[in-house]
Amino acid sequence: MYRNNHILVGKKEKELYILPEMANRHGLITGASGSGKTVTVKVLAESFSAMGVPVFLADVKGDLAGMPFPLERNDAIEKRLASLDLPDFKEEGFPTHYWDIYGESGHPIRTTISNIGSELLSRMLNLTEAQAGVLTVVFKIAEDNQWNLVDLKDLRLVLQYVGDNRKKYTLEYGNVSLQSIGAIQRNLLVLESQGGDFFFGEPSVNIKDFIRFDPKDGRGYINVLHAVKLFQKPDLYATFLLWLLTDLYNTLPEVGDLKKPKIVFFFDEAHLLFEEMPDYLVKQVIQIVKLIRSKGIGLYFISQSPKDIPDEVLAQLGNRIQHALRAYTPQEQKVVKAAATSFRTNPNISTEEAILALGTGEALISFLNEEGEPNMVEEATILPPQSRMGTITEEERKRKIEESLFRGKYDVKVDNVSAYETLKEQLEEEAKIAEEQELAKEKEKQEKKASTKKKKSADEKAAEKVTNSAMNTLGKKIGNSIFKGLFK
Repeated sequence: MYRNNHILVGKKEKELYILPEMANRHGLITGASGSGKTVTVKVLAESFSAMGVPVFLADVKGDLAGMPFPLERNDAIEKRLASLDLPDFKEEGFPTHYWDIYGESGHPIRTTISNIGSELLSRMLNLTEAQAGVLTVVFKIAEDNQWNLVDLKDLRLVLQYVGDNRKKYTLEYGNVSLQSIGAIQRNLLVLESQGGDFFFGEPSVNIKDFIRFDPKDGRGYINVLHAVKLFQKPDLYATFLLWLLTDLYNTLPEVGDLKKPKIVFFFDEAHLLFEEMPDYLVKQVIQIVKLIRSKGIGLYFISQSPKDIPDEVLAQLGNRIQHALRAYTPQEQKVVKAAATSFRTNPNISTEEAILALGTGEALISFLNEEGEPNMVEEATILPPQSRMGTITEEERKRKIEESLFRGKYDVKVDNVSAYETLKEQLEEEAKIAEEQELAKEKEKQEKKASTKKKKSADEKAAEKVTNSAMNTLGKKIGNSIFKGLFK
């Protein structure tokens, strides 16, 4: 809830606020399933929107879609509001855009193969180090030949061409094995079945379209990515979020410390971002998380445990909300202890015991103060959201999509001239030249054969002529001899 230029998140002994100028120091929301993380995300997203900060969040369960509709009060909501003493609380909807890489429950989000790059695509395809190296070579060959890689058919044809002509590329680019080419092609088929053919293409999304404001009141738009279907493909989901993070970092300019973020991103199920991630990608993400706040971007990771996040990333997450955890096994007890020690100690609270005793909707909170230092951990009840909780109807979703600023901008996929068309034309030209060369060779062969045959015929005639002449001479000699013998 946005109040007095602060984001009120929870309340108990005291009101706990996120300071706008500290919001781009990133954050972490953790807790067991059913502990209240989704409501916390809604409260934060609504507050950022009210503050004039656009938001992008992934909706993996479909229960964040109610953002544009006012909260429908019930007994539980009334009870919580009464306990929190919030006389200025009001239910309201917030400006919202729906997105979906499948284009079914929101505007499509697409990018090109070239834009996502070989490193992220290698992770998406689960390639080995050797296979990833070959893919990097293929991308470089495509770049050097100005073959624009837009969608999967572009990449498939370029892979086939490089494989067929690997010998001529080996000295300049390195070894290209047919086994690696084949493995990449197979994995591309798997990716296509997961929805990669929807994700790759044009028109590609303009990342700046996520930074929009309601012209009536200046509130930031909440961009809800419908990820229910996408989340079932963990590799595609994780790589999509990584691409989003990387593209933001590469696209937006440096702005230094702002009074409030330009945009805030929520990464739900954040553990998927880092599971089985190659070391070089982990280092890349760590670097981006460290530097991206200077571009006015706040990142908030949502997962069950702080241990799901690499330590170097965790160290950059200054605003923390810890919901309840359960500890039935020694391993779970270690997780609770690690979560407790990540907070600045409050002498009035046993943090470890409090994490285990928290009820649904309650949390331990530590936000950054004016100096950028973490406050002591406090226990609080999270505010209820101001917008509707739970799912929405298809009719409501469709109506909001039709009212959207982006209606018609991304809805229809186009197939512009790209590597497939360029290389196909080149291959057809090469095939035509090869055919003409083959015909020329065949013609030359036939002409040579005809010439040889003609010469042979001439030689035979000459030989026949000589033979006939010799026979005539011999015949004359024999005739003369016989004639002379008769008159002796």
